[in-house]
Amino acid sequence: MENSQLPAFSVSDFVASTNQTLEYAYPTVVVEGEVESFKVNQGKFVFFNLKDAGASIGCFMMVFALRVPLEDGMKVAVRARPKLTNFGKFSLTVDAIKPVGEGSIKKGFELLKAKLDAEGLFAPERKRLLPTIPRTVGIISSMQSAGYGDFMKIANERWGGVEFKVYHTLVQGLDAPEAMVRAIEYFNQLETPLDALVIIRGGGSTDDLSAFNDEQLVRSIAASRTPTLVGVGHEVDVTLSDLAADVRAATPSNAAQLLLPDKREVSTRVKSLASRLAPRMVQLILQRAEYVQGLRLEMYRKISSQLEQVEVRVGQHARLLESYNPAHVLARGYALVRGDAKPGGMIEVESSTYTLTAEVKSYDKK
Repeated sequence: MENSQLPAFSVSDFVASTNQTLEYAYPTVVVEGEVESFKVNQGKFVFFNLKDAGASIGCFMMVFALRVPLEDGMKVAVRARPKLTNFGKFSLTVDAIKPVGEGSIKKGFELLKAKLDAEGLFAPERKRLLPTIPRTVGIISSMQSAGYGDFMKIANERWGGVEFKVYHTLVQGLDAPEAMVRAIEYFNQLETPLDALVIIRGGGSTDDLSAFNDEQLVRSIAASRTPTLVGVGHEVDVTLSDLAADVRAATPSNAAQLLLPDKREVSTRVKSLASRLAPRMVQLILQRAEYVQGLRLEMYRKISSQLEQVEVRVGQHARLLESYNPAHVLARGYALVRGDAKPGGMIEVESSTYTLTAEVKSYDKK
C-alpha cells in the first residue's frame, strides 16, 4: 500500500474495533421502523428486519424480551445495541420493543388482548372485591405525576387513618413496564399483606399509555396476591392492565373514590340510620314491655288458680281429718273407754261432759 500511515487491521480486529467504536458512540439507541420478515426460531430466538423508505436493518432479540405480539407491517420502536457480526452483517441486538403509531399500537393491543383473554386473564369470575375500608394500601405511580396528586388529595379528603405505601416508579416509556412489575413483586413479597394495591397514572396519548399494555405487566397484575385497582388515563382510555385488574377505575381520582368511602356520606348515613332506628327501638322496647306484662299477668293467673286448687284440697283434707276427731263422737252421746277390760281391771270412761274411773266386774264377749 502506498500510504503506510493508514491503520491496518486483520478482519477480526477490524470487526472488534468497529464494535468498540459503536459501543462507545452508540451504547444504546432507539430506532423506529416497520417490521418485516418477523420469525421466531426454536421458540426462543426472534429475528426481524426494521425498515423505512430508505433503508433496512436486521434485528435480533430473545423471545422473553418480546412483551408485545408482533406482525409484519407494524411500526415499532426498539431499544438496541448496534453490532457488526463476524460475518460482516450490521444488526441491532434488541432488549425492548413497543409499537408506535395509533395503528400499530391498536394492532398489538388487539393481538395481545385476544391471547390473554383466551387464557382467562380477564374473566369476571376471577375478579376479587376490594375491602370495604382498607387499612394498608400500596400505590404504584410516579410521585411527580398529576394523577398521583389527584389520587392522594381525594383519598385523604374521603377517609382518614389509611396507611399508604408508595413505590415511586416510571409509568411511561420502554423501561416503565419492567419497573412496575418490580413494584408489584415488592408489594407481594411484604411479610404483612396489603389490603389493596393501586396502580395509577394520569392521562396521555395512546403511545404514553402503551406501557400498560405490556404482557408481563398485565400478567403480574392478574397474578397479584393483593386485590388490584388500576386507574390509568381518562375514562375513554382502556388498557390491558385495566382489564386484568380486579377493579378498573376510569381515572386516578375515580380510583380514590372506588377505594375509600366518603366519611361525610358515611356520617350522614349513620345519622339517618340512627334517626330511623331510635323510634323503632322505642317501639320494640314497648312491645317487649307489653309482652313481659302479659307474661306476668298470665303467670299470676296460673299461680292464683293453682293456689285456689291447693286451698280446696287442703279444706277437703281438713274436713276429713275433723270428721275423725273423737270429740265429735263424744258429743253425740258416746263415751270413750280406756283401760284393761277384764274382771277386776280398772277402766276410764270419758264422755263429752265427764270422765270416770270404774272397776270391771264382768264382761261378755260378742
